[in-house]
Amino acid sequence: MNKDKLKPMLFSTMKHYSGKQFATDFISGIIVAIIALPLSIALALASGVGPEEGLYTAIVAGFIISFLGGSRVQIAGPTAAFATIVAGIIAQSGMEGMMLATIIAGIILVLMGVLRLGGLIKFIPYTITTGFTAGIAVTIVIGQIKDFLGLTYPKGTVTIETSEKVKAVIENIATLNPSALLMGMISLVILIIWPKISEKIPGSLIAVIAGILIVKLSGMNVNTIGDLYTIESHLPTFHTVHLDFASVKAALPDGFTIAILAAIESLLSCVVADSMINSHHRSNMELIAQGLGNMGSAFFGGIPATGAIARTAANIKNGGRTPIAGIIHSITLILVLVILMPYAALIPMPTIAAILFIVAYNMCQWRTFVHLCKTAPKSDIIVLVLTFTLTVVFDLVIAIEIGMLLSVLLFMKRMSEESGVSSWKYYDPEEDPDGMGLKPIPPQVRVYEIYGPMFFGNSGQIDTMNYRDETKVIIIRMRGVPALDATAMHSLENFYERCHEQDITLVFSHVNEQPMHTMEKDNFVEKVGKENFRPHIDDAIEWANELIKK
Repeated sequence: MNKDKLKPMLFSTMKHYSGKQFATDFISGIIVAIIALPLSIALALASGVGPEEGLYTAIVAGFIISFLGGSRVQIAGPTAAFATIVAGIIAQSGMEGMMLATIIAGIILVLMGVLRLGGLIKFIPYTITTGFTAGIAVTIVIGQIKDFLGLTYPKGTVTIETSEKVKAVIENIATLNPSALLMGMISLVILIIWPKISEKIPGSLIAVIAGILIVKLSGMNVNTIGDLYTIESHLPTFHTVHLDFASVKAALPDGFTIAILAAIESLLSCVVADSMINSHHRSNMELIAQGLGNMGSAFFGGIPATGAIARTAANIKNGGRTPIAGIIHSITLILVLVILMPYAALIPMPTIAAILFIVAYNMCQWRTFVHLCKTAPKSDIIVLVLTFTLTVVFDLVIAIEIGMLLSVLLFMKRMSEESGVSSWKYYDPEEDPDGMGLKPIPPQVRVYEIYGPMFFGNSGQIDTMNYRDETKVIIIRMRGVPALDATAMHSLENFYERCHEQDITLVFSHVNEQPMHTMEKDNFVEKVGKENFRPHIDDAIEWANELIKK
């Protein structure tokens, strides 16, 4: 229970903090900030906002989540998972709608943490998270083809949905800019090769610097961030949001999507981090921090944020072991914003596209996707492929909703197939003295064995139990029933009433804890008679023989 208490990890780590650890955290925080700089700008542009909004997010949300979070090493900021969602919200509802949706998501996350729902995230199937992650990666790639190829779209071209982006690329492929393509290819080569040369300096930073120098020195005809966006280097300022019932109602579905995705990604990042440092995060405190971080980001002009696995792993590899590293990362980005932000205007757009291509490749988990398609049960493959397809063709909300619904239905079908009711085989002791190891049962007694969880999906199997004219006692053996729901309980009651009308006594054997609790709450035990609930099948058979004699 200690690891799930609602106490920020920062306060716990400060008890034994040392100057040596601060030096390590300080260096790690600066390195992570250098990694976060180009990523924050690229992800902000992919989300349909200006480059400074990406830094606002990393600064505000990153600071709050490190300060109040339940992980020792989590680094938060804008992530690729949100790019297409945010872009869609802004295209339809503007910055005001996105801000409101992010605030609603923050409130939902805080409530999830306070209500200690952090453990519920594990109930989202792996096939769904893999499917929508791969789908998001594909949508990011499709969204960046325009800048990578330097395409020019006619004024008024709508490119909100992924299908619209694909159509626009095909229709305008003749406007391809060879200089932009060359710049993009050079950036890709740098991003692929540089990690093999050095892991200390991020390849994205090298690609950005190289891109600026090449465009400046060669005079290549390539769009830069400054050509498309106005760069501002001032600190984030507080924004207010207009609240009314209609706007909140409209933003609620988007807020819910952001909250669920933030919870999944941040807690997944925490689990990965725990395995790297042999620690345990506080999931509920992390959700509260994620909620407050997202609200803070929205109020200061940022976009949704969550724990970033890549930046968190970089923090760990560089020696960060306390939330101080995350706080240093945010402070470093403030200095970058104030001093170096004007130079961001010089970054070529094909370089940004190349960075996002690599981000998409790293997040797509294509090897995992292929492995699941080869080895998983057919039902899981259906959920995986459907979630992936819906994410690409429609959006993440529909993908998660339908994916979860289908997963639940397939799970219930699988559970119903693993459950059932069987009757014991009867034999004549005179014809078969050995009995093949079967227990001798009087002809007035019937024995049924129920196995598997009994719920609304398979409760009808209880109705298959029957009796003969000479039947006086029916024994129901329930040692294999771990759970019993209200629908199955109702079916048992109906069966009891049918037996009662025929003057047949029900005897239950080996009823497990949860089914017994359900029966007691329903007064079923009192109705049947406590004496008719026996701990073992031999005891139940002996009791049935006594009832027949009576």
